[in-house]
Amino acid sequence: MSNPTTPQHSTDAFDLVIRGERIVTTSGIRPREVGVRNGRIVALEPLGNGLVGAETIELADDETLIPGLVDTHVHVNEPGRTEWEGFESATRAAAAGGVTTIVDMPLNSIPPTVNVAGLEAKRAVAAPQSHVDVGFWGGAIPGSLPDLRGLHDAGVFGFKCFLLHSGVDEFPPLNADQMEEVMRELLTYDAMLIVHAEDSRAIDRAPSPEGDTYERFLHSRPRGAENLAISEVIERARWTGARAHILHLSSSDALPMIRSAKRDGVRLTVETCPHYLALTAEEIPAGGTAYKCCPPIREAHNRELLWEGLLDGTIDYIASDHSPSTLDLKDLDNGDFAVAWGGVSSLQLELPVIWTEARHRGITLEQVIAWMSTKPAANVGLTGKGMIAPGNDADFAIFAADDAFVVDAAKLHHKNPITPYAGRALSGVVRKTYLRGRVVTGTDPHGQLIRRGMLEG
Repeated sequence: MSNPTTPQHSTDAFDLVIRGERIVTTSGIRPREVGVRNGRIVALEPLGNGLVGAETIELADDETLIPGLVDTHVHVNEPGRTEWEGFESATRAAAAGGVTTIVDMPLNSIPPTVNVAGLEAKRAVAAPQSHVDVGFWGGAIPGSLPDLRGLHDAGVFGFKCFLLHSGVDEFPPLNADQMEEVMRELLTYDAMLIVHAEDSRAIDRAPSPEGDTYERFLHSRPRGAENLAISEVIERARWTGARAHILHLSSSDALPMIRSAKRDGVRLTVETCPHYLALTAEEIPAGGTAYKCCPPIREAHNRELLWEGLLDGTIDYIASDHSPSTLDLKDLDNGDFAVAWGGVSSLQLELPVIWTEARHRGITLEQVIAWMSTKPAANVGLTGKGMIAPGNDADFAIFAADDAFVVDAAKLHHKNPITPYAGRALSGVVRKTYLRGRVVTGTDPHGQLIRRGMLEG
């Protein structure tokens, strides 16, 4: 474990100094000393320079200091469905997993974040409870066009829409023409539209998912539904010039058209999720509704193509899509995929899940951090996060990359103890997390609410 030492003098230059052989910097993993003052990184010097702080942490030989992860796709569900999840439990889980910033989705809370009043309701409950920094997405639904500018001015990071039923009635979908209208509005202030891209027509004509057989559920959410919707997003973004982002890509079939769109200069970014990169349809047992999510976990060959898409830059980064529910909504007694809520809880586990898969493929920890911290932070405009660099927030995790553990759902911090990773052996343990230079204890919330481009304080 890390060994804190306290110097004798009270006139030290730094509040905190972290020293070690393995610090993730913008030039790779290096032996460095990090000096923190007033919550920010103010010095990054070669190991041995002897920075002095009121507190000094010496990393153990098996520890790496990484920037705190930035997860831009989290459903906290509070207020309104707080029994599903809440800011206290979600942000405690985030910190335990090395995540120091989350951006909360505009649903499944009640009210949804489709106007400033809905945003203020979330901020009011999040502010006193959050163990990590929390930002918010706005929502675009039919009739909400007049509310978008107000939400943008209030600091949301962009706007989410669905192209099919969202699963909750208070957040209805847009059709393609309505989505284009929203894009044209957002272009006037260069805001980003993030899209749940599945085509409702294709899913309406697909087989029904009733029963406990995963293959039947998989056929009910075909790749074609995803591909059709993504092509619609691409073309509408091409016509309008707006910024668009594809959420939770699961269909590898869509990668060629995404590559083509990016080559053409369409302002498009794409994320995928840990469950699509770690799990496969072939391993999901009958009635295994803990694995249900939309779009679905697909076949092993599809998973490998998603990894290729990450490596060649077609997919920009990884976000959790932490979408929890109560245990009863997962229909565990019957295991009916038509009835169960679709969502995977992975906020606390996303780093070890991805690191376990990445190291098997010879992918470096630095690359994983780029996908899970640096690139998502840059895409949403969080310029002070995502890297260990002077001037940035002192958001860190101490990560033991070679340590291992077996997932016990009962020991996770998110509110409802269910995860498809239960019983799975994973590599990588987060031993400590720092938010602006302070240890996140899980008992003393000191996260801040953040808005596009600035901290709220």
